[in-house]
Amino acid sequence: MEKESLLFTPYKLGPVTLRNRTIRSAAFESMGRAYGPTEQLKNYHVSVARGGVGMTTLAYAAVCRSGLSFEKQLWLRPEIVPGLRDITEAVHREGAAASIQIGHCGNMTHYTTAGQIPIGASSGFNLYAYTPVRAMRRDEIRHVAADFGRAVDTAYEAGFDCVEVHAGHGYLISQFLSPYTNRRRDEYGGSLPNRMRFLRMCLDEVMETAARRNMAVLVKHNIEIPESLEIARAIETYGVDGIVLSSGFVSKAPMAVMRGIIPLYTMSYYMQWWLRIFVRLFGRYMIKQYPFEECFFLENAKKFRAELKLPLVYVGGLVSREGIERALDSGFELVQMARALVNDPAFVDKLREGDRSTRSACDHRNYCIARMYSLDMQCCKHCPDLPRKIREELAKLP
Repeated sequence: MEKESLLFTPYKLGPVTLRNRTIRSAAFESMGRAYGPTEQLKNYHVSVARGGVGMTTLAYAAVCRSGLSFEKQLWLRPEIVPGLRDITEAVHREGAAASIQIGHCGNMTHYTTAGQIPIGASSGFNLYAYTPVRAMRRDEIRHVAADFGRAVDTAYEAGFDCVEVHAGHGYLISQFLSPYTNRRRDEYGGSLPNRMRFLRMCLDEVMETAARRNMAVLVKHNIEIPESLEIARAIETYGVDGIVLSSGFVSKAPMAVMRGIIPLYTMSYYMQWWLRIFVRLFGRYMIKQYPFEECFFLENAKKFRAELKLPLVYVGGLVSREGIERALDSGFELVQMARALVNDPAFVDKLREGDRSTRSACDHRNYCIARMYSLDMQCCKHCPDLPRKIREELAKLP
């Protein structure tokens, strides 16, 4: 007999019950304005909630001013609570839970957004953010860790059910974790316990506040083997409600996070003129291409499932009912998706109505990624008036 599906069964994520096992992952919408929410951001997440998802996640919210990379990014502060509450209340009316990802972009920030020279675990120059970086002082490290706790308070006031701590993808927490970006010689660098110190400080603040506010906590974590497994075990000891297993380091290989071919002409088209020239000349050498395959992180993620007892969330290349069932059958409690829900916010309802052959119309030509940081995250299939050269480039992609 075919195993009964878990996909549309409820799941209790800490104090919040999700109506099914699907989460809209925290892919950057680029739909904010002046570091706050907009009607466009609200309409998108409401459409995903109306489309049947268990929980939708607002992405990439900075815990403080120094963590901002983009003007369209959220800066989680009391001034934007009314606008965020408008979103969470609308999402709840559609039957979905609401989460917000909190983090600090570290060496991926810019002076114009962060209001200072970008800070990170160590000093240097970030070629992918085209900016110098200054190593954080000890007092700054303590202050930013406390900002994570304050961000949870703000998220609670805004009506969110869950926070997702971004500890992956080469942003600030993972800049401390990785010897690639952490060359410190003090108590925050060198050995793995030292490099984990900032992560532990942030989780101390987050978990204390979340317990007081009765909120769920997820942590996004990279799954490079073997050191990442030891870090995941440390995260597990905090009693978080789940780990989102992802991969990729934006200042080394940006497309390792998402996979699929990136249309370089399209990406450069939406950039400032000087950066446009740079990307057209050197983009093919700087941005490694990763072919897309469904469930592209699953085999590595299974190694974590075998070693950890806490709930795990699978993310990475889910575009069909069959792929989602494969992840759930491998022991993952929940799944996250982004591009399938950019292509069609009602994809989850279509999964419910269909069978194991139901598949997203997303073809992973990554137009949505190419325009994400300059405009907003939109599927090319919803943009009928694309310039001719962009249409031609997309048509040539496999």
